[in-house]
Amino acid sequence: MDLHVRYEGDDDPDKCTARKLARFDLAELHRSDRATPYGVVLNPHAERALSPADGADEDASAADTDAAREDRPLVALDCSWESAGEARFSLPGEHRALPYLVAANPVNFGRPMRLTTVEALAAALCIFGETDHAERILSKFTWGGTFLELNEEPLRRYGDCADSAEVVEIQAEYIDR
Repeated sequence: MDLHVRYEGDDDPDKCTARKLARFDLAELHRSDRATPYGVVLNPHAERALSPADGADEDASAADTDAAREDRPLVALDCSWESAGEARFSLPGEHRALPYLVAANPVNFGRPMRLTTVEALAAALCIFGETDHAERILSKFTWGGTFLELNEEPLRRYGDCADSAEVVEIQAEYIDR
């Protein structure tokens, strides 16, 4: 699955996980909405939760799932949390919110739903069943493996869901803890 990032450039460049992914050719940065491809857009303001069903065309058979994922890029917006309002998410595509997960990055360690761009992309990849790809992008960060360890159970459970409604049900269990 191709990874794309709409890059705003308003974070500290030394801490920007999207820029680091691009340096290693693990994601493609885009500086304008027009250049950003249509795909599954990770958006914390979306009304539907990301589920494995979003990783492939609804009409695709199980055998065609891997090929369909390659045709549908995963898109994230890289901006500071202070400026991540709904207006910033005007990207074309199918907008989906990540379910409840805990950050492992040094700035927001242990805080729920305060993920870096690489954490968000890795979480989506895990939910889509592409754990090896998630591990590969997280391996560029000293804390990357910690993200998968902290969220091992919820990511596995979200990945076993059939649709967004099931993801929301499981998410409620973690929020109510």
